[in-house]
Amino acid sequence: MPRIAGIDLPEHKKIRFSLRYLYGVGPKIADAVLSEAKVDPEKRARDLSGDEISRIQRVLEKHNVEGNLRRIINDNIDRLKRVKAYRGMRHQAGLPVRGQRTRSNSRTKRGARRTIGAMTKEAAAKLDAAKKAK
Repeated sequence: MPRIAGIDLPEHKKIRFSLRYLYGVGPKIADAVLSEAKVDPEKRARDLSGDEISRIQRVLEKHNVEGNLRRIINDNIDRLKRVKAYRGMRHQAGLPVRGQRTRSNSRTKRGARRTIGAMTKEAAAKLDAAKKAK
C-alpha cells in the first residue's frame, strides 16, 4: 500500500484516482502531478515502483497538500477572526460565511431545530422542578 504525504493510498484503484485521497488534490492536480512525474495514470497504485512513488512525492512537495494546506486555511480563518472581519465573526458564530440565507436553510451549520415557546404541562413542571433544585 503506497504511502504519500502521510496518507495510505488505496492500492486497488488507478493512481490518478488514488491521489485524490490526499487533501487538496483533485482531478486536475492529480493529472498534472502524474504527467510531471512521468507516471502512467492508468497504472494501479499497488503496481507502482519505489522510484515512481518518490517522483510523485517530489512533485507533490511543490503543492500545498494535507497538513500544510490545512494549516494555511486555519491561519486565514484565524486572521479573519482576529481582525473582527464579518466573515470571521460568522465563523465564530458557526453560521454560513458566504452569504447564504439562514431563515429556512443552513441546518448543517446551525444544528437541529429546537422548539421555542409552546411546552406541555409535564415539561413545564419538570423545568420548574429543575430550577428549584438549583
